[in-house]
Amino acid sequence: MNNELASVLVDAFLFKTIGGLGIFLLGMKFMSEGMQAVAGRKLRKMITLTTHNRVIGCMIGAIITSVIQSSSVTTVMVIGLVNGGFMTLMQAIGVIMGANIGTTITGWILALKIAKYGLPILGVAAFAYLFIRNERARYTAMAIMGVGMVFFGLETMSAGFKDPRIYEVLKVVFARLDAGTYKGLFICAIAGCIVTATVQSSSAVLGITIALAETKLIDFTTAAGIIIGLNIGTTITAFLASLGSNTDAKRAAYAHILFNTLGSVWLFPFFYIYTDMISTSIDFLSETTIANNHVIAKIALSHTCFNILNTIVFLPMTGLLAKIVTRIAPDKPHKEAPHLTFLDVRMLDTPSIGIQQSFVEILCMDDHIRKMMTFLRELITSKDPDEEKTKELFHREEILDVVQKEIVEFLSQILSGNIPHDVVNASRKQLRIADEYESVSDYIADLLKLRLKLHNAGLQISEDSLSDILSLHDQVSSYIDIIGSAVHDNNPDVLDKARIGGDAITSLMKDLRTKHLDKVEAQHVPPLKSLIYTDMLTSYRRIKDHILNIAECLAGEK
Repeated sequence: MNNELASVLVDAFLFKTIGGLGIFLLGMKFMSEGMQAVAGRKLRKMITLTTHNRVIGCMIGAIITSVIQSSSVTTVMVIGLVNGGFMTLMQAIGVIMGANIGTTITGWILALKIAKYGLPILGVAAFAYLFIRNERARYTAMAIMGVGMVFFGLETMSAGFKDPRIYEVLKVVFARLDAGTYKGLFICAIAGCIVTATVQSSSAVLGITIALAETKLIDFTTAAGIIIGLNIGTTITAFLASLGSNTDAKRAAYAHILFNTLGSVWLFPFFYIYTDMISTSIDFLSETTIANNHVIAKIALSHTCFNILNTIVFLPMTGLLAKIVTRIAPDKPHKEAPHLTFLDVRMLDTPSIGIQQSFVEILCMDDHIRKMMTFLRELITSKDPDEEKTKELFHREEILDVVQKEIVEFLSQILSGNIPHDVVNASRKQLRIADEYESVSDYIADLLKLRLKLHNAGLQISEDSLSDILSLHDQVSSYIDIIGSAVHDNNPDVLDKARIGGDAITSLMKDLRTKHLDKVEAQHVPPLKSLIYTDMLTSYRRIKDHILNIAECLAGEK
């Protein structure tokens, strides 16, 4: 008997329940990747449109999350944007609120009246994905294949729960999980929170909850209680992403936790009124396509209404929420650098969005280069170079080495996956730009080393020569600003302007070198001083060459 029960346990749980959950999660991944590949470019453009208007930010967060099917990825991306200095705390809070709404689309997909067609949908879409050559059509088929896997996985899970002998055992186990009282509701919420925080996938917990409810192992009220805890547990991903980040990024993560937790707390006293209203609404719509499966539709509606109500309540209080998290995470006494030295590996699951995160790192590199040029000018003009600014410039050069290394590793992993051509092209472009910026930082550091070498030898650049060096520096610095702005806007039309500007820099550099050689012939110039001066001219030209390479990369030239 024990052997028979063990066999049933293996068949029901290992082969059906766990296998079904695996198919469900893989389907979510395929659906997400397919939709990203089809709409990825528009999503990346949408991210850059986030404004201080909290309503627009909320809508953008909802749309992005509904496409990529993961609020966790959206919040991780937001944390990265805030940490990189490209999104304010107020903007981040609006997008995070929208992400909570967008993630509820999963429940509505499962509420559609097509569950029994999961396997046929999967089969037809798989054939299309394997044999269609048009990339857009292939990824559309991949998304549909994901939908089929989601339904087939849910059906398989439910079949495992429905085995009569296993069902009786599970009924006893889940009898303890009952939200019929406030104490039971609290236990359900805690269970949902812990499981979601552990697996870091609200979709997985939602799928299991729906499968349990569909087989009547738990009722709708209990499922709704688990959903409340699920919303709290999903904030762990943003919290983990904020570790090691700057203060504003931590505040964005705390705002996510505070928003979801307070939203759960205020609903507790009205929970049973709320669930009765949900049940009444679905029963009224029982003949519609969406509501055909009552319990799934109720869970989907409860999940959506919960997050919409929270957004309606807290969106007008975004400013207050920002003040609270500012008190929780006050400003540090020293200035924080708005750069990242790592890219979150969770973004690898969403390559079409992940390259936006690496693009933010590219923009950080551009920002560092511009600041290094500002410091360099001050240090060149100083008779006694400031020690703190010298350390700061060399420190930024080291930072760019680390950031470039992380970008290469991150994008190499993205390129190793199944990704559309536009993501491949964007990744290769970013790899080249990162390499060029890192080379520029090396030459800026070399220029400072030459200046320090001159200072340590007790030599000074003459007023005339210093004026010439500064004129070249300013022209190169303006050149960096022009191409940097093109990088920000991803403007491929900058190449002609870049070539004209580059030729002007080369011409000026040659004129200054000729002038210097004439001076060397006319009067005695210490050999070391002459060598350092010409090396400085050459370094500025090298900087121009690497910046021109970035312009060529933007224009699509190899």
